Amino acid sequence: MKKFMKEFKEFISRGNVMDMAVGIIIGGAFTSIVSSLVEDIINPILGLFGGMNFDRLQLNLLGEATLNYGKFITAVMNFLIMALVVFLIVKTVNKAAAKMAPKKPVEEKTKVCPFCKSKIDKDAVRCPHCTSMLEEQ
Repeated sequence: MKKFMKEFKEFISRGNVMDMAVGIIIGGAFTSIVSSLVEDIINPILGLFGGMNFDRLQLNLLGEATLNYGKFITAVMNFLIMALVVFLIVKTVNKAAAKMAPKKPVEEKTKVCPFCKSKIDKDAVRCPHCTSMLEEQ
């Protein structure tokens, strides 16, 4: 049990856990913003074309029981908008990270002939200019 508690303590004290916690908190706040965008802005605009707000779409079953499929459509729209925004953020961050990453040195495809000093293919065993035999490197 001591080993388990020690491993758990090490896991909790790592920075990744704190980063994840901050991400979840920000994600929760972001969810409410996207929900508000869909419910308060997009649905009323779409309601102009369809005649009503998606949230109000329902199917009466038996008695007071209703199937609120409009709320489901709203939830799907929330998900799609959030997925699009996260995709755009990740794409932008990846593009910025690629620009900031150190450049890999370009591997030379040529070498210099030690006899005539001409540039030749790096895999050549004989110089095409002076026909000298080259040592393999």
